[in-house]
Amino acid sequence: MDGRRVPCQRNRMFRPVEIPLWLFALIVVFAAVTFASHFLFPSVRWYLRRRLERAVARLNTRLKVPIQPFKLARRTDTIRRLLFDPEVAQAVIDHARDNGIREDVAHQTAERYAREIVPGFSAFAYFGFAIRAARLLSQSLFRVRLARENEAALEEIGPDATIVFVMNHRSNMDYVLVTWLVAERSALAYAVGEWARVWPLNMLVRALGGFFIRRRHNNPLYRKVLARYVQLATEGGVTQAVFPEGGLSRTGRLGAPKLGLISYMLEGYRPGKSREVVFVPVALNYDRVMEDRILIKAAEEGTRNFRFSLKPIYRYLRRQIWHRLTGRFHRYGYAAVSFGDPLALSDFLRDDRTDQPAALGAELMSRIAAVMPVTPVPLIAYALSRGLNDRAHLRRFVEATLAAASHTGTILHIPRDDLDYTVEAGIRALAERRLLTEADGRISLAPEGEKIVTFYANSVAHLLDPLETATT
Repeated sequence: MDGRRVPCQRNRMFRPVEIPLWLFALIVVFAAVTFASHFLFPSVRWYLRRRLERAVARLNTRLKVPIQPFKLARRTDTIRRLLFDPEVAQAVIDHARDNGIREDVAHQTAERYAREIVPGFSAFAYFGFAIRAARLLSQSLFRVRLARENEAALEEIGPDATIVFVMNHRSNMDYVLVTWLVAERSALAYAVGEWARVWPLNMLVRALGGFFIRRRHNNPLYRKVLARYVQLATEGGVTQAVFPEGGLSRTGRLGAPKLGLISYMLEGYRPGKSREVVFVPVALNYDRVMEDRILIKAAEEGTRNFRFSLKPIYRYLRRQIWHRLTGRFHRYGYAAVSFGDPLALSDFLRDDRTDQPAALGAELMSRIAAVMPVTPVPLIAYALSRGLNDRAHLRRFVEATLAAASHTGTILHIPRDDLDYTVEAGIRALAERRLLTEADGRISLAPEGEKIVTFYANSVAHLLDPLETATT
């Protein structure tokens, strides 16, 4: 050997290596992400899910209708279950054949529809935030009254039945009001239109259990994916809230039922095999519908579609905050809710009918109409639309209507049991909006007032027309 020292391989392995600071930072970030995704996040998710399951178990002991496992399933699991459903798989094949595309492309389309429809329910968001917010908003805007609770009939519904609340659609406040009023019973799953598919509202809607449906631009594949989700949710016992009219009433009257969601439930029901489905009619009425001018204009123009915008909400909040700061804020009067007599689907199907969905829709709308609450503004609006134009005549009308209503079961809300106050509340609510003027004991409607008075009168005309006939 020549005496030169040969470096040890081991020493070479531990020699320092210089790298740029940005590269070192990037390596650290990738290492941290890898560690978190493989070790930390799964552990945290497992821990949080265990805590959530225990919290939901405690919550279910207080709810009259417990939250079902289907509603608590992970969104990705529900999407997979929906995509591999035999009926959806067949619809994918049919869609590919009819449109001349590959089946994998059709499957991707079905997956997009499923992701669009399936919610991601969060019990924390629903019961920790939504219920409190709904109660605060409802009580800050209206004097809320439960005009007909019908608790005895609701208590008779079997614990294993799927409850579907079927409601008339007067205002977008319907979602808020009913969510709060049935909070002790269960968590509701709403079908929400395309207007709410804007960020960040869409994230909140999904977290609260709402699922989006297209009114337009759908096809047989989309309808099959939607139908199967509704049927799986119904069979899974998910408590749902449905608006049979399909949209807000443009005229104030109850509209004809749209049979989409109801027909899906009917198609998926197997007597003696499926879980019982019980429809609970719910009627809502208001002294003030915040969208009334927009709805009346839509009726005049013959349109049913609106572009959702946050600007009116910002303007409304700014105005209300200013009114509160200046001491000029008044609530919008009364909002009343009534629960009708439940209808079990098995009982309905005992009679043969040529068109079961249409008959079911008509029956449900009839039950909603029967329990529609009559609040002061619709009551006074009805009288004004019939030509009664002074307080004395209005007072006698309210008195006669109340007497007739006691014999027919019509739900007439008389605040404080005071007829004079009822007349005053109705007139004041319309006068504050500059829809009428009063001089020398005579009431005159402004030109715009006539349209809005008719709009509110229409909401109770089906109840008050027979009473007016009986009292004349």
